[in-house]
Amino acid sequence: MKGTLRRSMAWLHTWCGLVCGWVLCVIFLTGSLSVFREPITRWMEAQPIAASDATGSMDEGRAAAQAQRYLALHGAGARLWRVQLPAHPGEAVRLLWRDGSGIQQIALDPARGTPVSPAALRQTEGGRHFMSFHYMLQLPLLGFWIVGALTVGFLVALVSGVVIHRRIFADFFTFRPGIGPRSWLDAHNAAAVLTLPFLLMIAYTGLCIFASSYMPWPLHAAYGADDGAYARFTSELASEPAVVGSLAQPTGPAPDWAGLLDQARTLTGQPAQMLLVNAPGSANARVRIIGRADPGQPSSNLFTPQASVLFDAASGAVLQIQRPDPASVSMGARIEGVIRSLHFADFGSWGLRWVYFASGLLGTAMMVAGTLLFSIKRRIKGQHEFGDATRRFYHCVEAFNVACSVGIGLACCGYFYANRLLPLELAGRSQWEIRSFLLIWAATLLHALCRPRQRAWTEQLGLAALLCLCLPLLNQWTTGQALWHYARVGDWQRASVEAVSVGFGALLAFALVKLHRHYRRQGSVR
Repeated sequence: MKGTLRRSMAWLHTWCGLVCGWVLCVIFLTGSLSVFREPITRWMEAQPIAASDATGSMDEGRAAAQAQRYLALHGAGARLWRVQLPAHPGEAVRLLWRDGSGIQQIALDPARGTPVSPAALRQTEGGRHFMSFHYMLQLPLLGFWIVGALTVGFLVALVSGVVIHRRIFADFFTFRPGIGPRSWLDAHNAAAVLTLPFLLMIAYTGLCIFASSYMPWPLHAAYGADDGAYARFTSELASEPAVVGSLAQPTGPAPDWAGLLDQARTLTGQPAQMLLVNAPGSANARVRIIGRADPGQPSSNLFTPQASVLFDAASGAVLQIQRPDPASVSMGARIEGVIRSLHFADFGSWGLRWVYFASGLLGTAMMVAGTLLFSIKRRIKGQHEFGDATRRFYHCVEAFNVACSVGIGLACCGYFYANRLLPLELAGRSQWEIRSFLLIWAATLLHALCRPRQRAWTEQLGLAALLCLCLPLLNQWTTGQALWHYARVGDWQRASVEAVSVGFGALLAFALVKLHRHYRRQGSVR
């Protein structure tokens, strides 16, 4: 019975891991990068370097006052105003308003209140692209379901892997380099055991976040199957912040936004991230100020609600407060918040995000080692389970191994390069960056299908290493900014983007050298 169970689990682990592993490598790599989506977005926007980035303070009141004046002049009659305040010195204030002709957007200089030239703003999706690709593969509906199915397959592969490895923890302390498949199996086991709790948590929470979409039947049974069912569910799940209109009832002229920002900071203890104004200019206009959590001061809770204060726009009276306190929301909202925080690393410090990043990369390495182990074992055994098509089948397997391990890294590098090389005035520029990413990834698969196995690996590894190492030089050539400039002014977020790129380049170059030595021992590279 035990032997039969283990053989069944081994078959399931092998084929489920192979079929899901290719795309899961891509999903995990882009998910690991999305942990630092804010620094990546800042690097890709290429705003001017401010010497006060590390120690300077933002004048939120002045930026909000400039936005208020501009919107009162140009956005009168709009149904909604949205003001995205700058998070760092030197960044622009982003304005959006919705009127009868659609959505209007503009960026303002926070000091002078003048529109920033579109040529000075690098339109980009930034790190948000990696996050979107991570959970829907840039296929809005189909990709969403593909990722869900692959996540279930990943959980199956994890559980079946634990069943078939009787010495799983002993194997964690065993690594025998340079002996072919056994070395890849040791690497696969070590990475799997080290990251097993993280991988189980990430896969499970990822499914839970979209549980009502993947399994809508309980929701329909409780709330109906009409279009308003989800709205009723979410309104019942999340308790509304307390109405506290008696806290302040000032009289006189409508207060300016700078004063509301000061009051919101006093009430919640957080600086402002965004202002939302509903029905501006009308008698029932409301201003909601949403707080910005400081990642340098992590909370002791796994989940902290987003702070916000709702004001009456005419009188400045406080109508609602949502403090960053888990006890202020319902138990259901807290459970959902914890699940989302665990998946998105929305708690803790930057150090915790580095742990998530490293764990995601180790999980990617575990899947790469597993898919390579499959190919190497089949190549050695010389099985003919697919008849005359066996050789072509395994060549395609090798090509997918290359494209979904090294090729996706090349595509990520190409995304950064497209950000710096595409013309600033190009229409739909952010979409062309994403198209460049997808086209480069497709090209790596085509290259791997057309080239011999060994040359496909060495050529793509060499190009990826070169692109990673040269990224700071490209940045200096196109924008006048570079790693050493960011470090000089203390802008460690953007500096770390290029430092990680250089580190990956060195690691890929080391892997290329090792691969060349391995091929030289076997004979000439074919």
